Amino acid sequence: MTHLHFNHWAILAVAVFQWFLGAAWFSPAVFMNAKSKALGTTGKPKHATAGMVVTFIASLVLSLILDHVILWSGANDFGHGTFIGFICWLGFFALPTYSFSLFEDRPFKVVAIDAGYWLAGMLISGGVLAIWQ
Repeated sequence: MTHLHFNHWAILAVAVFQWFLGAAWFSPAVFMNAKSKALGTTGKPKHATAGMVVTFIASLVLSLILDHVILWSGANDFGHGTFIGFICWLGFFALPTYSFSLFEDRPFKVVAIDAGYWLAGMLISGGVLAIWQ
């Protein structure tokens, strides 16, 4: 296996981007109210602080793993990086999220909101990681 050279600043930047994207995406100004209404909840999470910490750590891990896939694929421009982000989103987020939603009887609107967040995050993250090597 070839030794991979990671740009730790790029991984950190992409993780911070994903974290802020999530904060904006799931805010009352964007999709929080629609998701809460579809789920029949108040929209105020019980463990918001812990959730934000765990979400940032998860974004760091996700960014590192996505960077592995991008480096292994040889993607070195924004377009190829977004393609890698897309196929990772499709296989690891969209289809599993949708299939679980069928068993959980979750409204499709909720699935679309969640999957849309991951689509935007993975496309931009993949593109940035590919060009910032």
